[in-house]
Amino acid sequence: MIRYELDAADISAIRFGISPLSELGLGLRAFSQPEGFPLQRPWLERIASVRPLLDLEVLLALVNDRKWTADFVNPRPASPLTSLDDELTALGRITRAHFTTDLERVHGEVPAVFRGRHDVVIARLQRALATAWDLCFAPHWARMSTVLRADIAYRGRIAAQAGMGTVLNGLSDAARYDGRHLDVRLWNPEIRRRPVRGDGLTLVPSIFTVRVSTPIDDDLPPTVMYPARGQGAMWSTSGQPAPDAVSDLLGRTRATLLAALGEPASSTDLALQLGVSTSAINQHLRVMERAGLLNRARYGRAVLYYRSAAGDALTP
Repeated sequence: MIRYELDAADISAIRFGISPLSELGLGLRAFSQPEGFPLQRPWLERIASVRPLLDLEVLLALVNDRKWTADFVNPRPASPLTSLDDELTALGRITRAHFTTDLERVHGEVPAVFRGRHDVVIARLQRALATAWDLCFAPHWARMSTVLRADIAYRGRIAAQAGMGTVLNGLSDAARYDGRHLDVRLWNPEIRRRPVRGDGLTLVPSIFTVRVSTPIDDDLPPTVMYPARGQGAMWSTSGQPAPDAVSDLLGRTRATLLAALGEPASSTDLALQLGVSTSAINQHLRVMERAGLLNRARYGRAVLYYRSAAGDALTP
């Protein structure tokens, strides 16, 4: 267990972020241990045909049997909308000592595939990660990132209504906040103490974390990667008819949208779910928002919609 010690200034400075490279790094665990990620089985089935094109020798050497992943592929996001290109560029500057230490923390040694001339090894690692992203993540990132942004929007509303303590206690059953300490229960029961002391605590939602994850190196900036909400419906398509009365009132498409927006979602994700063009979805959403059935929140360049109290009243 790691105990993050926070004072009042640390609590007020807590922020959220999304890291494409961290999500890729955590996602490698599903490659090696798919049984541990049942909600992502549809994704694994979708990418099965491209797995032979991946440099799996490199990718799987980043993870061990305990699902530990090398810290250098789980960077703390520098901003809410960090780009993968920027993160891979930063990875290219990693020193041999840093690279070796992170791998030894995971495996107890440096795997054979990572031995050799440092610049050659890092170049191969960057290519392997970029290829995995292009083939396995980029085609599905709109859907994945919508879930992550929706989670952040939801927790932002909780923070505004009930305070950050409620947010911290709602991250996972494996995280508990007592007003001074955030205890994150990991597989190692030994208590490790990490005063935040102005380093900032970053909360990173993930679809590849079942409980919670933190950096292996306690000297790294405090970061908690926790399971994002709404994953259960991420790969489903909407085939459920809306109740007849609401469908008669709003029309079938708008009634279906209203039923789907119990959690924040973007028009892109809704278009994927319903098989309707994004422009058509946007027209429906604008009408429903003007009618008071939906609220919206901006997150970076994305606009997330969710039901208002009036919309909730129409939804069984």
